[in-house]
Amino acid sequence: MTLQQFFDYVVSNPSATLWYFLGVPLIAFVAGIFSKNEGHLSPWNYVYAVLIYMVCLPGIFAVTLNIYFFFWERRSILDTELFIQVIPILSMIASLSIIKQNVDLDLVPGFDKLSGLMIIIGTLLTLMWILDRTHIYAITFMPFPMVIGIIVGGVLLVRYFSKKLIA
Repeated sequence: MTLQQFFDYVVSNPSATLWYFLGVPLIAFVAGIFSKNEGHLSPWNYVYAVLIYMVCLPGIFAVTLNIYFFFWERRSILDTELFIQVIPILSMIASLSIIKQNVDLDLVPGFDKLSGLMIIIGTLLTLMWILDRTHIYAITFMPFPMVIGIIVGGVLLVRYFSKKLIA
């Protein structure tokens, strides 16, 4: 199955997608009611970690997909597929805000990994967009391994300085 076939399936059968992305914030809300200010303790912080991963991975993918569609393919905003490009982001925002009311996100195991993933994806997209718009590779006749080295070096620099900034 290709990614386009998966997207076509999701658009043609939206009920499962809708239940998933409405269910995760609902479960987070119910978990907040039952945890009663104990979200930082052992069973609840793992429940929140699973919920965060369940909603953030598709949400991050949707943000990345939107950036790709609008910057590289120059797709019109009127062609946006709601079940693929909008609902995962809204569900991610809603779930994170509900979970944040119940527990400090720094106490949720693995949340720092998602922050690092977002920084790396954002850096890569920015570097790829700069390379695409400036045509450095086409103008300078740089060897391709050097371009890859510049990208990897840029990602490592941004990651290093972002850790210094956060710490």
